[in-house]
Amino acid sequence: MSGCCDHETEFDGTSIAFRRALWAVIAINAALFLVEMLAGAAAQSQALKADALDFAADAATYGLSLFVIGKPALWRANAALVKAASLFVMGAVILCLAIWRAFFAAQPDAELMGGIALLALAANVASVLILVRWRNGDANVRSVWLCSRNDAIGNLAVIGSAGLVAWTGTHWPDVIVAGLMAGLFVSSAVQILGKALAERRQARHGRAPDGQAPGETCQSH
Repeated sequence: MSGCCDHETEFDGTSIAFRRALWAVIAINAALFLVEMLAGAAAQSQALKADALDFAADAATYGLSLFVIGKPALWRANAALVKAASLFVMGAVILCLAIWRAFFAAQPDAELMGGIALLALAANVASVLILVRWRNGDANVRSVWLCSRNDAIGNLAVIGSAGLVAWTGTHWPDVIVAGLMAGLFVSSAVQILGKALAERRQARHGRAPDGQAPGETCQSH
């Protein structure tokens, strides 16, 4: 059938399967935040602490995503803006900690860094596999995928950092990886911010995405 149904609307998270997936990754991220923060303190690793903060931010992000599922588009867009802001803040905090570590901290425990990073990587791969079906969608759904993807990339970086710390005998690889992770946070924040602002403008002006008129919906036949 021609007409509005030629335009595919973005997934807004309203499905039981997506809600269950979010609960699963919330549990995974909350548990790994505690593990990595304790391990980061023990290993004196700024990269591990940065990754632990990422887990905490993700758990909060997923909780916010659950809360706004089924809410009006403006609510979901505003929630995505909050997530973008939190990613900017996290990136700034991680960068500041990395700078501090560059001048005032000792060499981290590479063996403990690598072991915990492997555990975190396994958890993040599990989260990515759980969420891969919903990697595309509105700003709220998209932010969930980006956070999970960032975690997996961050863990790979920490593993590489641990190897370089052991090989070079210095703390600089740990500092550099923390800085790169800060950049990844900011990059994701920019992506979410742009999408959320566009959806917010559409919601405020009563416009539906993909060229639909306000209130127009596609019906299956």
